[in-house]
This record gives sequence, structure tokens and C-alpha cells, in this order.
Amino acid sequence: MAELNGKPISLDELQALALTNYGHFTSMRVDNGKVRGLSLHLDRLVRDCRAVFGVDLDVERVREFARRAMPAGGSRVVRVTIFDPSLDMGHIGSDAHPQVLVTTRPAGHLPLPPLRVRCVVYTRDMPEVKSVGLFGSLRHRRESQRAGFDDALFVDEQSVISEGGTWNIGFIKGEQVIWPDAECLVGTTMELLQQVHDHTSASVKLSDVASFDAAFATNAAIGVRVISGLDELTLPQTHPLNDLLRKEYTKLPGDDL
Repeated sequence: MAELNGKPISLDELQALALTNYGHFTSMRVDNGKVRGLSLHLDRLVRDCRAVFGVDLDVERVREFARRAMPAGGSRVVRVTIFDPSLDMGHIGSDAHPQVLVTTRPAGHLPLPPLRVRCVVYTRDMPEVKSVGLFGSLRHRRESQRAGFDDALFVDEQSVISEGGTWNIGFIKGEQVIWPDAECLVGTTMELLQQVHDHTSASVKLSDVASFDAAFATNAAIGVRVISGLDELTLPQTHPLNDLLRKEYTKLPGDDL
């Protein structure tokens, strides 16, 4: 399903997004009509709309259009993309009138199998914004998969870890959860876990990873997913705290749109 402002999107409108590719989005996992962290998703859309377009977003309008795509039962991923079909590359500086595109796709059965990731030196443009400009992230994901890994993990020139292309990373040492203190997109799942489980933030370098007991990835679609390998380093596929985090996240009540 793909609707723009509550109506089927036209080819011309979709072409504007495909060719200009300027906008931002959030993806929500919907389980039996409920969304975990709904307010965080909506806050993100409002914040990013100001950053990308310089205008305020009508949250109730977004909720109305997203509600149409909500399944009554089962699980789906509902993506809300904010873009302006009237903007093009030659007139990108024009006043913006952002529109609301809602699309859906099947949600994977949780928990997903462990990830093996390859580290690459890369920083997303405006990392605090969940933008539709995913070329760099997908290029590194593609190259990592062709090299035998599942995805890419981003580090800077000093080997400081920041984030995956579409997910956050956390580490476990003893009973402690450690989130990298680096410039990144703070995901809704990461925020929710920080609300329910003690944690700390610290600068994490690649050389530090061998000293940790386990690692995991988070985003709204995958929940909490074990990371079993980082470059040539093998990490445990099971850890009690990984299981606990997954249970804590799963037990969080969802919200109605």
C-alpha cells in the first residue's frame, strides 16, 4: 500500500521522490494495531521536518493518514515519509509544503537471526536526521554483504564506533549496557530501552570490542538483534542480558494511533 495524503500516490508524485530524493521518514512496527514508542516516532517527524524543510508538521494529519494503513491484527512495518512533490533539484530552495506518504511492508518474525557486521569508515550526512538519502548506507551494506557479512557498522577515522546504517548498536559488559557516545541517529528502540534498563554511554573504539561480553543491534523493525561477529571477531550468540533486553522491549505496551 502506498498513499499520499490518504489517497493512492500518482506516478508523477512518486517520480518526484525517486528522482529528487529529498525528505525524511520514520518506520514503525505495528503489532496487533499497537506501536511501541509512538510519541517518539511522531516527535522525530516533527523535529526532522523543521531541520529538513524549515516548517512545522501537523502531527494529527500524520496520525490520520497512518491510521488508514494500520492492520487490525498481525504485524506490519508502516513507514511515514515526509517530502514535497513540487520540489526538484533545480528549485530545491523553494518554500516547502511537505506531504505525507504512508507505505507498508511485512514485518519479520522476531527474534531475527544474529548479525555479522563489517566496520567501514563512514558518517551519514546529518546523522541526527532519519533522511531518505540512504545511498551511502546501502552502498556499504551491499559491499559488506558481497564480502560475506550481513551489514556494515560505521566508525570514524579514529575507529570510534557510531551506528549501523539503519540501526543502533549496544554493548554488554557484565550486567551493564553501554551505548556508544557518538554522533548518530538515536533510534526509538534505543530510547525505549534506555527508559527501562540501566545503561551508560561511552566512547567505544574497535579495539574495545574484544573486552565486551556481547553486542546487539536495535531498531523498530528488528527490536533487539544479537550481533555475533564484528569483522573477524566472533561474539557470543547468547547472553542473559541480551535475552532480558528483548523481553523488556517486547513487554512494553504499544500505543494506538
